[in-house]
Amino acid sequence: MSPSLLFAFVIGYFLLLLAVAYGTSRNSDNDSFFIGNRKSNWMLVAFGMIGTSLSGVTFVSVPGTVGDFAGDSSKAFTYFQVVIGYFIGYFIIAFILLPLYYHLQLKSIYHYLQTRFGKTAYKTGSLFFIISRTVGATARLYLVINVLQIFILDAIGVPFFVTAMVILLMILLYTFEGGVKTIVYTDTLQTTFMLAGMIVCILYIMTHMGLSLRSTMETLSVKRLTHIFNIDINSKAFFLKQIVGGMFITIGMTGLDQEMMQKNISVKNLHDSQKNMISFSVILVVVNFLFLLLGGLLYLYALGHGASYSGHQLILHGNNIIGDDIFPDTALHYLPKAISIIFIIGLISALFPSADGALTALTSSFCIDMIGLTKNSDLTEQQKRKRRMVVHFSFAVVFLVCILVFKWINNKSIINIILDLAGYTYGPLLGLFSFGIFTRRLLPESWKTTTVCLAAPALCYFLSANAARWFGGYQIGIELLLIDGILTFAGLFIISKKRVSVN
Repeated sequence: MSPSLLFAFVIGYFLLLLAVAYGTSRNSDNDSFFIGNRKSNWMLVAFGMIGTSLSGVTFVSVPGTVGDFAGDSSKAFTYFQVVIGYFIGYFIIAFILLPLYYHLQLKSIYHYLQTRFGKTAYKTGSLFFIISRTVGATARLYLVINVLQIFILDAIGVPFFVTAMVILLMILLYTFEGGVKTIVYTDTLQTTFMLAGMIVCILYIMTHMGLSLRSTMETLSVKRLTHIFNIDINSKAFFLKQIVGGMFITIGMTGLDQEMMQKNISVKNLHDSQKNMISFSVILVVVNFLFLLLGGLLYLYALGHGASYSGHQLILHGNNIIGDDIFPDTALHYLPKAISIIFIIGLISALFPSADGALTALTSSFCIDMIGLTKNSDLTEQQKRKRRMVVHFSFAVVFLVCILVFKWINNKSIINIILDLAGYTYGPLLGLFSFGIFTRRLLPESWKTTTVCLAAPALCYFLSANAARWFGGYQIGIELLLIDGILTFAGLFIISKKRVSVN
């Protein structure tokens, strides 16, 4: 498949996004950028959030986990354990967190921390969101940019640095004015292309191999690629760890994340926002299952075209294609040209939602929470707009630096890095919000709150590094976020004081 032709489709897709952005950003203001004037349609938000939640990580990395190995057996469908946890977590968000956010009429969800505890907790929560979302979004962005680089742009002599910079400039161009108002529509478009790409690939491979859905599942079962529940309590993939960890990952990475909640609170009312969340959660379970099914089909297809396992590697024509490489390598080298084009469109559709929303949310959080832009009555609307644009551009530069760091690390399975990092960075947010919701105690307006939130992840890292040695082989996995949240909660309890009742 000609890299130049694939690159032409990338450019054409971007021009389509620009056209949508132009149509949605006319007459926009700061309120449009931050919360879409609270006029977003809940169905569009729900559908668009699928693309944001899945991103390039799900599109590339989740299928790759199916035939990957953990110990002496394949991981198969064990990622679905995490998905079950996600599903439970979305209901907690819908019926505990969303009512709180709507009751307080928040533009930034971290204003809750100011209302409950004061300025120090508010700034600390905002800071952890900025760190968390910057790291998570750039890890997702790196994965897709790296695939484009390896399979298209290396062949036409474009350096990785230039690729990353140009893609970030593309994202800047179509989010600069409209913000959330634009993203609600562009994410809907991109989710459609991403899901269409996945479904077309599934149908083609099944048809080519003469398989039905039933025979596909039977064949995968014979090859031990369909088991879901891991019952080894010492394993990182033990089912209770994965389900509970997935639940808290969702609460942290969605319910306590300004990017995801910014879209939800842009919906007209609480009832519609809850419908959005529940609809989204059901669809997400189905979509994740389909990505796992696609992963199984890709491994069957590769094995049927000369691939073979060598230890924990899957070798096809001299290359190890296990993990993140299985989908792009198969789609671009061994499937028809039309499928290659559909894959690229699906891939870039998975790229942009995970980056445009993050860039907008980080700009919103920094402007609202860290520098108080929306409350500054000394500035005109035009001056506020200029400052917002400077912040937006600055975060794009930070994204570029982080992407280059991930390129230097060059890990084969980026999804594991993202889940590990989420445990360290979202844990303090989980501790802060749960302490505010489930206790009536007060926190001091001092550095102590920030210190507790920094100390908890450090303790978690020390605990995770030594768990297997201290606890008879037990390994800390996705439940790290919960442990981090508990340590933060305990630390906050120690430095807190009782609320004094006024009679």
